[in-house]
Amino acid sequence: MDINQYLDSTYLKTAIQANISEKETEQNVIDLVAEAIENNFKLAMIRPKFVAMARKMVKEANSNVLIGTVIGFHEGTYSTIDKLAEAQQAINDDVDELDYVVNYEAFKEGKINLVKAEVYKGTKLALDNNKVAKWIIEIAALTNEEIIALTQLIRDVVLDNFGEENASKVFVKSSTGFFKTEGGKPNGATFEAMELIVENAKPLPAKAAGGVRNYEDAVKMVEMGVSRIGTSSAKAITEGKNSQEGY
Repeated sequence: MDINQYLDSTYLKTAIQANISEKETEQNVIDLVAEAIENNFKLAMIRPKFVAMARKMVKEANSNVLIGTVIGFHEGTYSTIDKLAEAQQAINDDVDELDYVVNYEAFKEGKINLVKAEVYKGTKLALDNNKVAKWIIEIAALTNEEIIALTQLIRDVVLDNFGEENASKVFVKSSTGFFKTEGGKPNGATFEAMELIVENAKPLPAKAAGGVRNYEDAVKMVEMGVSRIGTSSAKAITEGKNSQEGY
């Protein structure tokens, strides 16, 4: 299987999180985008502040690599207004795909109308500007029942408001990779959770993010019906190696 076109090669650590300088962080992003171009990965996933720089690199290389960024990252509790403003800036910087962190805490608290409105407005902004939207539900913070219910909520908002013809442009995505779990539990995609997302998101596509670190697991995800894999181990996956990267 040519796995490269399923991979969203990802670098999302801030300088503080990585305990390095801002200059070193920028260089890591440059290296990631260059690697994505060289290996023809589907997309380079980076923080919003680097979108314009990444777009310039892709254009200069005459590459088809897409540029994606995260919105409301990583907690998801930003107001809808703030998320839309962040997304609009990324659109202005010529991003291709917007990976929103849904307000899963509000969902868990039963604030369903807030979540529905957020999904509607964020998706509309993306589609109106010919962009792809992905909704990160943070599976490590949810029970299986909540994973199913939140996935179905996103699916229904998209189908009810934008029709099945736009379903392929809106993903349900598993994780940020930054959620703090207890007892060493995984904070990224698991096969069990992705099965639930794939089944309940249809006809929306699913993205597995975090935790996929080798070729075999990546292939298994695709065979399960996953359309995209977010990983900081893209090169290792394509080379058939096991990566120790955290995402």
